[in-house]
Amino acid sequence: MKTVRLTAAQAMVRYLANQMTEEGVPFISGVWAIFGHGNVAGIGEALAGVQDELPTYRGQNEQSMAHAAIAYAKQLCRKRAMAVTSSIGPGAANMVTAAALAHVNRLPVLFIPGDVFANRGPDPVLQQIEDFSDGIATVNDCFRPVSRYFDRISRPEHLLTALPRAMRVMTDPADCGPVTLAFCQDVQAEAYDYPESFFEKKVWHWRRPRPDESELKRAVEAIRTAKHPVIVAGGGVHYSGATEVLQDFAARFCIPVVESQAGKSALPWDHACNFGPVGVTGATSANAVCENADLVIGVGTRFQDFTTGSWALFKNPKRRILSLNVQSYDSVKHEAIPLVSDAKVGLELISAALGEHRFEAPDGRLKAEWFAKADAVTAAPKEGNVLPTDMQVIGAVQRASRDNTVVMCAAGTMPGELHQLWKAGRPLSYHMEYGFSCMGYEIAGGLGIKLAEPDRDVIVMVGDGSYMMMNSELATAVAMGMKITVVVTDNRGYGCINRLQMATGGAEFNNLYKHTSQANPMQIDFAAHAASMGAGARKVSTIAELETALAEAREAEAASVIVIDTDPYPTPDAGGFWWDVAVPEVSARREVNEARAAYETALKERR
Repeated sequence: MKTVRLTAAQAMVRYLANQMTEEGVPFISGVWAIFGHGNVAGIGEALAGVQDELPTYRGQNEQSMAHAAIAYAKQLCRKRAMAVTSSIGPGAANMVTAAALAHVNRLPVLFIPGDVFANRGPDPVLQQIEDFSDGIATVNDCFRPVSRYFDRISRPEHLLTALPRAMRVMTDPADCGPVTLAFCQDVQAEAYDYPESFFEKKVWHWRRPRPDESELKRAVEAIRTAKHPVIVAGGGVHYSGATEVLQDFAARFCIPVVESQAGKSALPWDHACNFGPVGVTGATSANAVCENADLVIGVGTRFQDFTTGSWALFKNPKRRILSLNVQSYDSVKHEAIPLVSDAKVGLELISAALGEHRFEAPDGRLKAEWFAKADAVTAAPKEGNVLPTDMQVIGAVQRASRDNTVVMCAAGTMPGELHQLWKAGRPLSYHMEYGFSCMGYEIAGGLGIKLAEPDRDVIVMVGDGSYMMMNSELATAVAMGMKITVVVTDNRGYGCINRLQMATGGAEFNNLYKHTSQANPMQIDFAAHAASMGAGARKVSTIAELETALAEAREAEAASVIVIDTDPYPTPDAGGFWWDVAVPEVSARREVNEARAAYETALKERR
């Protein structure tokens, strides 16, 4: 057996550079790195040696550079991914939030945090967390519950088993998610005689599981016997590449489709069968067909509470759930009829089995009425509107968007209103991280989308709260020449949570800056801050000025930031559904007691 002598870090990066997709490109397309004493000598030296084959990108914050890597994988429907490496201690701990985000959203990313010395010579090393009762615990054990696969590389030969396992998880449609390889820093530098065959190019094929015949038969029978079915499209439709199949399926059998946050853009907004967004942030049209449905067909959805209205949305007493999902864990939620299968394959097989079966067309007026209401709140305001609403901002961005535009967001007010109001024209034109709804994902995520699809026009929608939480990768975007447009809506605090606080009977407290105990009012010049990082930046006062600024940003050569003040209170009058947020049973506030009574009534609707 021929061998080659390499350090463990050199072996790892050489292996990763040779793991290929079916399209003939590396699955791991790059490595985000912030170096420290736990990874600079070993992994840093190794990455420098392969930078032509496996490029390295320097982030500003470990969490945000991981967000960029995750957004990259999401935009490419999990067909490619990136690795992220940090030192031990705070650098590693910073990435745990990003690992949780990837885990919730079932997205591939390879975390390679440095770890303590395996030989324990300098024990305790700088930044080491010591567990008084566990000699092998390190800060990297925090990754265990938020990783699909976790391993600690404490000998060079561990890579021979750990790396294929890591690749298996990241390329498995059912188990896909984050992988953590905690890499002891002395082991990174140790040499070993690795088999040359370990570094031969390997192609990883994306598995398309076919359903069990008996499950398929039960699923087809459930659809045949239904009178009012509805399809809930989830993120799995995109990951499976099943958007066209779903469009044809819905049109052939005349079944209305509603979209979760992850599933939005599976069908064009004007497709006859697309009844819009569903659930808590849903359209009246979508929620109406769901309330009446006797069979809820989930396709690639995990039925999150925002999608189901905390399981109070589907009101038909005869309703059943059919869950077509590649992950068996999701397929049996709430006593669903399971169909464990790739979404594209499953829909094709159901379609063949149903033959000429067809349902009565749903009432198209529901959809027309909804979009009339949506158009009214997103229209340009009449002259004299001093403080625009977030809905009007969305309208301006919609009018400025093109066929290649991707609008993205993650937390705060905008996710709900974008889900309700944005008209997604084609698949993957809407990128929302709403599984973890992680504040701070937005700007880094926009960078990741642009890396994934450089020709797309990426518009990042972010509130002032999320911008304050994490904005540093804007500087990275400028440095890398990644042109993104960031629209900052400044409602001077956490407007979304302030409204939720009010809706549950609470007094306005500690969310908007004006309701905090801070002695001095917050006066942040976001445009000046963005400009200091090299972005083209300006603040606008009206929707008309916003539209002008968006047109100028489209023609700009670099990243642009546009800031606009918005009213923190208004939301669309139409649409939406109840969401289970527990209200205190006892309170001195009349408003809380009234909200509790309404809450107890609403709980009775949940099934």
